[in-house]
Amino acid sequence: MFKINRKLEYALISLRHMSAKSPGQLTSAKEICDIYHTPFDPTSRVLQIMAQHEIVRAEQGAHGGYQILRDPSKITLYDLTKIIEGPIEIVNCFHGNYSHCDMTSSCNVISPMLNLNERISELFKTINVRELISSRNQGEKQIRSKPFMQGAQKE
Repeated sequence: MFKINRKLEYALISLRHMSAKSPGQLTSAKEICDIYHTPFDPTSRVLQIMAQHEIVRAEQGAHGGYQILRDPSKITLYDLTKIIEGPIEIVNCFHGNYSHCDMTSSCNVISPMLNLNERISELFKTINVRELISSRNQGEKQIRSKPFMQGAQKE
């Protein structure tokens, strides 16, 4: 199953939260974690990574926090994914031009997987973070109305 990494989700949650605030207003990692129930260490680390890449600005101190520095409409999902997770790799048997799989010499899906990886990368390049975090979906209401079930069966 193809999934977005949790760290990328925490980055998007943080950016959406900060973009809803007044310009110049700081947001702490603790505030984000308390509101959205995300774990502190990974959320804080994602904010630090985004600060290192000048997506957000970090202000130290007791009243410090983070604020968006770059316009989210100028950041693609591809860029954010690369910053937070590293290169997009659909399968973990090859990285760029290198494979560490013992089936490489006989594998018949290397080209299809490379093509899929390229197509997903191209798709991610067409989605900017602002449009993603601002988007709405009718399914949200239905999902929110269903209670959380630990260990629920996947369909």
